[in-house]
Amino acid sequence: MTKTDLRQRRAGLLVPLFSCPSTTSWGIGDIGDIAPMTGWLAGAGQRVLQLLPLNEMATGQQSPYSASSAMAIDPIYIRLPDLPDFVAVGGEAGLSASDRFELARVRGETHVDYATVRRLKNRTLRLAFDRFYESEWMQGTDRRDAFQSFLANQAWWVEDYAIFRALLASNENRSWNEWPEALRRRDPGAIDQARRELTREVLFYQYLQWIADAQWQKARESASAHQVALFGDLPFMVDGNSVDVWVRQRQFRLDASVGVPPDAFSAEGQDWGMPVYRWDVLEIDDYRWLRDRARRSADLFDGYRVDHLVGFYRTYGRPHDGSEPFFTPGTEPEQIALGERLLKIFGDAGAEITAEDLGTVPDFVRASLARHGVPGVRVFRWERDWHAPGHPFLDPSDYAPRSVAVSGTHDTPPQVVWWEEASDDERRAVASLPMMARISGGSFRADRQYTPATRDALLEAICASGSDLALIPIGDVFGWRDRINVPATTSETNWTFQLPWPSDRLDASSEARERKDTLRLWSERHRRL
Repeated sequence: MTKTDLRQRRAGLLVPLFSCPSTTSWGIGDIGDIAPMTGWLAGAGQRVLQLLPLNEMATGQQSPYSASSAMAIDPIYIRLPDLPDFVAVGGEAGLSASDRFELARVRGETHVDYATVRRLKNRTLRLAFDRFYESEWMQGTDRRDAFQSFLANQAWWVEDYAIFRALLASNENRSWNEWPEALRRRDPGAIDQARRELTREVLFYQYLQWIADAQWQKARESASAHQVALFGDLPFMVDGNSVDVWVRQRQFRLDASVGVPPDAFSAEGQDWGMPVYRWDVLEIDDYRWLRDRARRSADLFDGYRVDHLVGFYRTYGRPHDGSEPFFTPGTEPEQIALGERLLKIFGDAGAEITAEDLGTVPDFVRASLARHGVPGVRVFRWERDWHAPGHPFLDPSDYAPRSVAVSGTHDTPPQVVWWEEASDDERRAVASLPMMARISGGSFRADRQYTPATRDALLEAICASGSDLALIPIGDVFGWRDRINVPATTSETNWTFQLPWPSDRLDASSEARERKDTLRLWSERHRRL
């Protein structure tokens, strides 16, 4: 049901783009950093770079899963040294003294300082756009023609996006439901008037997407040259203060928010604060918005992970008035019908898809994935026979080929933390697996101490698994304790993790060189090349 499907054994790494800045980045990994990262992955025998969502984040947010647009790339990922208009106004040498000071500071940080990076980049992108407007747009140059071609090709999403962003800025970043009534309800006359009054501002936001698109296409060419596939991540929902909800207000319940029932991450469940799909209304429109999202993802990526898959079968809603949470649709047959309809929409868009089928997931969801040949995720620490006494671990060699084997996700504690906190019985059960004995030559130990040998045996088990695709978070490759995100929490440290070395200097680190050689050895040994 997808263009290529997972027909070969491959290995890859999960590396958030924000985590891998290079020596010339501005305090955050950017689109240009995909080239050195995929070059390093290729040397390590890795054929997939799994990214987190790149959607423009909602105002005040730093979570990639809370987006102000399901289509737009966040301008924070634009690479300024590669932007001709920035170079034309003097580049870094043309920055003010205070901006140069701020740039040096964020480059020296060990974590992403979103507020400063965004403020610094926004000011600089404004200067670059002003130069483009006067020297290219008003002069009718070839670059103006290229920009107009982009606008014509992407009008299906970029027009609504740009007017929304311009209105958001002109209303002091207040949520759209606090705008004047005519704009809230998208009165055509009010929108036309706003478009006329904000012409240059609208053009600015379109310009940002044109630049991001051009840089992204160059990054894809680089990844392809390295024979590394770029995988994205399609978030389950967008923020309530998003262009998508503003344009399609009837398709969402604004009196309730999406969440999950109690699960391994939270004993009380989670409330994500985003509006709930009205599936009956989306059906009337033949799920056009989800078709558009799938189309956009296929345009950007070789494949993508469908986030929170169970929510596309049955969405868990929490009413704002405190009444009982609910599932929509309400019955299992309706849930299966909806989920399989949406799987087909995602698969038919032309990219490979995998499904994040974790959390509280009814058995019928995984059965449905199997029927439709969509790979789900197999997290080593959770892959157990939960119906058997003692809940024995499943041997990784028995994982279904059409699945994705992982040591963890962006939401889980690092593998080292899991191992050290696991019970004695759990560690002994892992040590008793045939796979562990085979990999270690019978020397694998169930001690609580997480040695390099423990780390590598657990990771090689992922690479040796029966899954066609093995994906390991970059932190687990090195045995780091850093977390990308702690679910059900709001923290300044979530989504700020960065590698300790620039992405274009990885081979200068003996530790990174050793890890690269080891990853390649595993890929060769377990037929993932």
